[in-house]
Amino acid sequence: MRTLLITGPGGSGRTTVAAATAHAAARAGVRTLLLGTDRTDTLGAVLGAPVGPEPSEAAPRLTVRRLDADEDFRTDLAALQDRASSALDLLGASRLDPEELTPLPGAGELALLRALRDAALPGTHDLLVVDLPPVPRALDLLALPEELRRYLRRLLPPERQAARALRPVLGRLAGVPLPAEWLYETAARLDLQLAAAETVLADRGTAVRLVAEPGPAGADAVRTATLGLALRGLRTDVLVATRVLPEGAEDSWLAGPVAQQRKALAEWRETHDVRPVAHLGRDPRGADDLAALAVPGADAGPSAAAGPSAVEWPVTDSLADDGVLVWHIPLPGARREELDLIRRGDELVVTAGPFRRTVPLPSALRRCTVDGAALREGELRIRFRPDPRLWPRTG
Repeated sequence: MRTLLITGPGGSGRTTVAAATAHAAARAGVRTLLLGTDRTDTLGAVLGAPVGPEPSEAAPRLTVRRLDADEDFRTDLAALQDRASSALDLLGASRLDPEELTPLPGAGELALLRALRDAALPGTHDLLVVDLPPVPRALDLLALPEELRRYLRRLLPPERQAARALRPVLGRLAGVPLPAEWLYETAARLDLQLAAAETVLADRGTAVRLVAEPGPAGADAVRTATLGLALRGLRTDVLVATRVLPEGAEDSWLAGPVAQQRKALAEWRETHDVRPVAHLGRDPRGADDLAALAVPGADAGPSAAAGPSAVEWPVTDSLADDGVLVWHIPLPGARREELDLIRRGDELVVTAGPFRRTVPLPSALRRCTVDGAALREGELRIRFRPDPRLWPRTG
């Protein structure tokens, strides 16, 4: 199944584009699931009919539903209390009733990751269209699976878990209690769920579609989003430019906005596959308005037939010429003064603008030292020099 994750700056019309994209795919005969993530029913306002947590048919071959993060949070916490019942009873803790639970920050993000995992399972749909939150929250959400799995591996490394039968003995020898079995089981279960969500995001059939209104604010948001997605190695689809005003308005008050949009579109076309969507003169509502927008369907983009091409961070061998290996990391829109690199064991912490990612080094580079880095044409090139103490000798 193909997955389209749609995001953009707040107020850019991303929800409208998500609904129009799903409608276009369904009209083309693709069995489509449209997933809303907002707490309020913004999808229902665009579609012209309420959208709830239960799947419903909005049009032939188009199923829609909206996440219910509150209910998911209550279910998860109730299950956690059941698994930790012996520890809670030992501490004399009183359990929380589902009716008194209020979702904590992050509950919506975890609910969406679960929905991504579940929707990607073989079933009745060929396309999943997700109306993600606005860009800043969307980028944080897309980083969650990888980051949480890294935290889990550091806090409870699987390779250091003592055998179940030996834990009581080891606890008595050490004089301290070892973590309870339920903790390891919970960590393993969570890691499995996060791995499934991470697999969906990394799948060849998954892409992020950006939505923005052409103009200075939209241009800044697109640059930031493109950089954040590139650092995460996420594939991008087309850039949908919304609310594009008609040309030929030089003699009206629209002359200024039209010129501003024209400039932004020209700049975007240098680096993106831009698909303009005309301003209807009103807020779109209902199937007819969504069709009138002529939003590109799920088959947009030069490589859509086989899925977006893989995002690669290749290592090139320049040992013969310069004595180094070079790691190429594409970071379009990055600025030299906003870049930072920190080597930490077998990992590299890369900071680009407001974003940071910790990535494992390729095996060959783990036996090298960092020799320098340069940003050229939107690509970060990090030079690694073999460490004589670790590099195999030849001859």
